[in-house]
Amino acid sequence: MFHQYNHPAAAAAGDLLDAYRPGNAFLAAPSGAILGEGAAAAAERLEDVGDLLAQGTADSASGPIAIGAIPFDAAAPGRLVVPDRVRQAPPLTESRNSHRGQRPLPGPWAMRPLPEPAEHAAGVERLLKRLARGDGDDGPAKIVLARSLRLSGPGPVDVGQLLNNLAWRDPAACTFALDLPAASPAPRTLVGASPELLVAKRGGRVVSNPLAGSAPRSADPSKDQLSAVELLGSAKDRHEHAVVVEAVTEALRPYCRTLEVPEPELARTATLWHLSTRVTGELIDPATPSPVLAAALHPTPAVCGSPTDAARAAIAEIEPFDRGFYTGAVGYTDARGDGEWIVSIRCADVAGDTLDLFAGGGIVGDSEPDAELAETSAKLRTLLLALGVNQPLIAPPR
Repeated sequence: MFHQYNHPAAAAAGDLLDAYRPGNAFLAAPSGAILGEGAAAAAERLEDVGDLLAQGTADSASGPIAIGAIPFDAAAPGRLVVPDRVRQAPPLTESRNSHRGQRPLPGPWAMRPLPEPAEHAAGVERLLKRLARGDGDDGPAKIVLARSLRLSGPGPVDVGQLLNNLAWRDPAACTFALDLPAASPAPRTLVGASPELLVAKRGGRVVSNPLAGSAPRSADPSKDQLSAVELLGSAKDRHEHAVVVEAVTEALRPYCRTLEVPEPELARTATLWHLSTRVTGELIDPATPSPVLAAALHPTPAVCGSPTDAARAAIAEIEPFDRGFYTGAVGYTDARGDGEWIVSIRCADVAGDTLDLFAGGGIVGDSEPDAELAETSAKLRTLLLALGVNQPLIAPPR
């Protein structure tokens, strides 16, 4: 048995950001911000969280809360903890600016791409040939190919400052910093600011907001608006998006009495435009817990591809690294099963003086290697700008 202490709600999410220390769990989602300290209990798999929460008590009427992350590979162990102490606050969008302020992290930064940009473009070419060839009914229709960038700095990364920079650069994103199992004495943290909601559940209502199809933002308002309009009218991006929305809808259908699937809209972050569809449903059984829904959806074609098994096999063949917790999910659930789970993109795996950044893009039949490479570079800018690094990663495509 354990007991979770719920401190009085903070006046603003900025107060929780300022209170964050490495080893804590911080999550700012659309419903509000949570800071967890300590670990009263822990689990490695989503399916074990409900039983774990049932073993404890809390000051809150909703019972204890578990917070954590699961990796891209659903069979690999995750890190899900029931904090000793929990503090909550309204969403970041309702918060005043942090008195800590935003500032770049000290450099210089050594960068090592994996694979090299030209090799990533060659990987896209290989996938295009596979998609064109087709492999019968079981062949992939879409494959998400990612690349990684390792940064090494002059000393241990200030995760708290990086989290603070991410939060105030884009307060509407889902910002997180979660402790991960470490392979060395240095603490390991997953930190990021994701725009994509995997699933949220409140009582009998469920929401998923898949994103697929993207275009870089521009500082020039006219160019920025043109980029958005072109994305909304792009046949390639709308096809890629439709594959994801269909898979999300089919995954939720067995759990829902009704589902509403509107036409895609534009969503924006500080660096990118996205095609976005907000899928909402009424659960057949309101007691269905959010971890069950998250497990049913993960991984979506937005981060893996479709069909899942064929896309995963292609990823394992071509990507020269283990994704780990990138394109997994981060989130929380309470003892009643209400909670939110976010797709862990726009994130970094931080240990000591190094950060591993990741970015990927969905490859479909009419994808172009240079454009896909440029898309991953635009996505990497979320973390790079939060670090204070503002330089092009590749030469402009010819």
